[in-house]
Amino acid sequence: MMKLHDSMGPNPRLVRMFLAEKGMEVELVPVDLMAGENRQPEYLQKNPTGQLPCLELDEGSFLSETLVICEYIEDVHPTPVLIGSNAKEKAETRMWVRRIDLNINSNMANAFRFGPGHSLFKDRIRTIPQASDDLKLLAAEQLAWLDGQMEGRAFIVGERFSMADIILFAFLEFGSNFGQPMAPELKNIARWYESVAARPATQASA
Repeated sequence: MMKLHDSMGPNPRLVRMFLAEKGMEVELVPVDLMAGENRQPEYLQKNPTGQLPCLELDEGSFLSETLVICEYIEDVHPTPVLIGSNAKEKAETRMWVRRIDLNINSNMANAFRFGPGHSLFKDRIRTIPQASDDLKLLAAEQLAWLDGQMEGRAFIVGERFSMADIILFAFLEFGSNFGQPMAPELKNIARWYESVAARPATQASA
């Protein structure tokens, strides 16, 4: 059985959501992020970046990077489809995933690392405390743009639930607890967020 080396935070959360949507059960191996267990030699042998999560395959090799893990899971367990069933669908999903990951999620994550999470990260990575507020603004501006794009859509990629919905939900959920709440005027995002939060896989993977 595959193992997911797991912890708190939006990145492990989104992989757990992806697995739950697939109906896949894997062993969850907790890694104590607060204690810095992910920076110790034993974990660094699995993932030299020290980041979480990390997927351990049946034969003992390891995959890291959340989007890569999700792509692998889709390949080995193609139903239900969460990336695409043909070239066009896959390209559309990856287009939106890239927009969200670069413009919203990365800015939200760094705003946290450089701001509320600074005491945790300052001795682990290079931090830029003075950038935190501006990164929050960049993420909020891009989320407002996405709100406009989602007028009349059930999900980010039209009418089909996809990896794009999962990665955005995990980060908005995280941000709402750490100083980056969604603006109340984003009605399309709010409606979408409630629908994703109500999904059985979302609740089961919390």
